[in-house]
Amino acid sequence: MNQLVFKNNDQVVTSSRNVARDFSKRHDHVTRDIDEIIKGLPKNGDTHQMFYETTYIHEQNKQEYREYLMNRDGFTLLAMGFTGRKATEFKLAYINAFNKMEKELKRPNNTKLLLKTALDHEEKIETIQSDVNMLKNTMRIDGAQEFQIRRKANSVVIEALGGKESQAYKQLSRKAFSEFWRDFKNHFSLPRYGDLPKKQFEDGLRFIGLWQPSTSLKIDIQEYNNQQTIDEVI
Repeated sequence: MNQLVFKNNDQVVTSSRNVARDFSKRHDHVTRDIDEIIKGLPKNGDTHQMFYETTYIHEQNKQEYREYLMNRDGFTLLAMGFTGRKATEFKLAYINAFNKMEKELKRPNNTKLLLKTALDHEEKIETIQSDVNMLKNTMRIDGAQEFQIRRKANSVVIEALGGKESQAYKQLSRKAFSEFWRDFKNHFSLPRYGDLPKKQFEDGLRFIGLWQPSTSLKIDIQEYNNQQTIDEVI
């Protein structure tokens, strides 16, 4: 037996040519019967979705003819008038074919399911990667790194003052450290140095290594340290 039903736009249908073939009727008579059925259908509602008029090309004369596609309800209406044992057998065969294919359509499509699963997995990976990137961008330096920043800063500022024994250190250390930390926080736009992002830790160490007191502070340091030298000589 040839294929009784087939899929069309995600719907299980059969054609007027199939019906004519299997119920031993002329195709023009089948289309005529469908025309009469359509005339009797209500003008509103979904009943007109039962039949869909289309065309086909005849294999022999290559001429275009009209035909109908119909869903289960349309077929049922059309086949109501078909009588006889053979007609009954074909009615049952069509009903079984509709049932089988409609069941297949309702079954999840494995390809679509796999694709959806892959897309969901990809979205989760992107979300995780985004979260990781956000953590990298916002994670602040840890306690050990804070200690390194503070120790290197102390060393650089003390060296700029001339050492802990210098007069400048005794008189200007508070001012010098205040200036250094102000410059450091302004450079990295931080409320406090401990908020330095972990990804900028090396930049922080580089800044400290290159830091120099302001010109005004350098003059004050030189004056205090020169005065200390003079006092030592005297």
